Amino acid sequence: MERSGEQYVEESQISTGSSVDSAELPPRATSAASKEDALELLMVRYQQADELATRTLIEELSPQLLRFFAAQLGNVDDAGDMLQDTWLRIHRVRHTYRAGEPLLPWVYAIARRVRVDSYRRRRRVAAREIGVETLPDRPAATEQSGNVPSFDQLVAGLPESQREVLTLLKVNGLSIEEVARATSSSVGAVKQKAHRAYERLRGVLSALGAGKETAR
Repeated sequence: MERSGEQYVEESQISTGSSVDSAELPPRATSAASKEDALELLMVRYQQADELATRTLIEELSPQLLRFFAAQLGNVDDAGDMLQDTWLRIHRVRHTYRAGEPLLPWVYAIARRVRVDSYRRRRRVAAREIGVETLPDRPAATEQSGNVPSFDQLVAGLPESQREVLTLLKVNGLSIEEVARATSSSVGAVKQKAHRAYERLRGVLSALGAGKETAR
């Protein structure tokens, strides 16, 4: 019995970082530009129901998508659920991708919608469970024992829009223009959010440095 496209995506090992070897697939990229070209070619072949290209595309993009979700949530289990949802949505709308256009902004626009939908769904569930409409306070950051906080800990206190921009820029490696396209924003708005986020992080790091000097 043939598997449906959705069944194939669901059964694919989207969390693995292993590669699929095939002389027919695009060569492994050695630069950002060639990697983007290779991913776009894989997407076109995915649209043509090429299972090997589909598996390779999933393996290439899943780790960075998982980091995108995890950096926003701080919860690996929820991030994994959203990763699965993202690939199912990509499969359903794969025909809307136009060959020759940048792939990553198209993918991250879908991932962003999945994250927003998940946030709204979790908020409704929380509201039913605790009987209020307000979200719980952000968990307090764990105390650092003289170590520099991780990226996730540093950005946890930023506004959501700034945290999203920094994650796309620094974790997922998108350009300013790609982030603007993925978030349906202008380049100027992305630069402004990034600048404000950097300013806040510099303040946090300065405060940490001053605290260490005082503790000596």
